[in-house]
Amino acid sequence: MDFEHISVLLQESIEGLNIKKDGIYVDGTLGGAGHSKEIVKRLETGRLIGIDQDINAIEKATEVLKDYKDKVTIVHSNFKNLDVIVREQNISGIDGVLLDLGVSSHQLDEGERGFSYNKDSFLDMRMDTSQDLSGWDVVNKYSKKELERIIKEYGEERWAARIAEFIETERKNKAIDTTGELVDIIKKAIPSGARKDGPHPAKRTFQAVRIEVNKELEILKDSIINAVKVLNTGGRICIITFHSLEDRIVKETFKELSLECICPPGMPICTCNKKKELNIITRKPTLPSENEIEINPRSRSAKLRIGEKV
Repeated sequence: MDFEHISVLLQESIEGLNIKKDGIYVDGTLGGAGHSKEIVKRLETGRLIGIDQDINAIEKATEVLKDYKDKVTIVHSNFKNLDVIVREQNISGIDGVLLDLGVSSHQLDEGERGFSYNKDSFLDMRMDTSQDLSGWDVVNKYSKKELERIIKEYGEERWAARIAEFIETERKNKAIDTTGELVDIIKKAIPSGARKDGPHPAKRTFQAVRIEVNKELEILKDSIINAVKVLNTGGRICIITFHSLEDRIVKETFKELSLECICPPGMPICTCNKKKELNIITRKPTLPSENEIEINPRSRSAKLRIGEKV
């Protein structure tokens, strides 16, 4: 169960939560419990609820937080259920929530999980290993048209059509079982000239398949709205994203929640009954320092956005 975990934007997100010693906080993405440990260390009579859908993360976090177990409740679930979990704990409101999105360091480092294009293993990519849909199902069972859409939309990959075409051709001969086989197909599909610069050629496609398997973007907007509903006035929501699709959803959802009125321009009186729910603390996202990027290259694309409940 040993894995190295470096929490991204740790100090910035802890400061952003504005922690009160008697407050109730939710870490919706426990991972290696780096953020959680820093939260709980600042609590006296307060409480932390930690949520993760990955059972390995639950086991690791339980070990990391064992000295604080009287203040910590760990729940094996998805952060999309955050509001339900809070109610089930008989809590009327919380003072802060942190979401550190995307694939965690330990999931990438555990080669057999199938998240990494640098390690050959079964094409899995499930964050919650109890769910049915895996990366293998997406790559082998989705239509060419669906694959192209996912790779283009979720991976922002300009060669999506060719990659989908090459996958379809290959799987007619035999099933694509491993991450290594998928990487080889992607490399064949992307012209050599286009592979010279930029990230690993498989990065965008792997991101796209992972997002589809775990429904990462589908749940994000509703999860933010539901989390803000259970925040106490003055409570903070801190969200760390790792690619533009996630960041755009967070930015737009924060903006929607910060508006007083959404009536069409020119309406003589407001009829929408919309109420402002959130103040945006970070007009521009907080980015990792050069020093953090040097220590932890995976933090390079991270962005932190913070909102405060009105």
